[in-house]
Amino acid sequence: MDLELDNKLALVTGSTAGIGLAIAKSLAAEGARVIVNGRTEDRVKGAMEKVRKVHPQAKLEGLAADLAKPEGAAAAIRRFPAVDILINNLGMYENRPFEKISDAHWQAIIEVNFMNGVRLSRHYLPAMLTADWGRIIFLSSESGVNIPVEMIHYGVTKAMYLALSRGLAETTAGTGVTVNAVLPGPTRSEGVAGFIAGLAAARNLTPEEVEKEFFRTVRPTSLLQRFAATDEVAAMVTYLASPLASATNGAAVRVDGGVVRSII
Repeated sequence: MDLELDNKLALVTGSTAGIGLAIAKSLAAEGARVIVNGRTEDRVKGAMEKVRKVHPQAKLEGLAADLAKPEGAAAAIRRFPAVDILINNLGMYENRPFEKISDAHWQAIIEVNFMNGVRLSRHYLPAMLTADWGRIIFLSSESGVNIPVEMIHYGVTKAMYLALSRGLAETTAGTGVTVNAVLPGPTRSEGVAGFIAGLAAARNLTPEEVEKEFFRTVRPTSLLQRFAATDEVAAMVTYLASPLASATNGAAVRVDGGVVRSII
């Protein structure tokens, strides 16, 4: 299937690893011009090499900037004043009991998980509306619906993205611009794979045994009963970024393996 993304300029925030890197690869495979973003030149260069290893003809731009900070967003905007597609993927998570989440912790995670998307969308959306075409996609999470007790602040920021994406979608009525959120479930990113391997070694179990226990005790509602691959999430994001997804707007699209027990 041709997703009609040839030469569309796409900024994928936080795209040197995990879901972001998978999205960069997927968009590049469809012929999009992809801006690969990370905090350092070395990370960006390494990610671009990984993309080109599987897609030698990939059309890539590198952007070394910490987009969680206002000055990083400003640098991105100066270099790329307009984009066709904005994928707000940058994010962080941490396990922390609610009573130990200080004001500083709240402020830090909101800056990384929420304000980076606010700043970039605030700049790029008006130009998309003027051009009558554009895509903004927020990487939320099933944790934005099922707030995890072990990291409430993370879940709250992902719920904030759901509200923001729907609100911005309302401003696009009657245009060729869409704004959507994608809700991945438990996904086997590099960080998750490393965590599982470490836990398995500490408990003298195999990673497969730890994974089965996780879905039996922590995410028992999962219908997939395994971690999703980053490529599986990226495939949905890439479709939503395409002209073929023009009728999907203001949606919260789940790639959660059925963790959320809801039909809407």
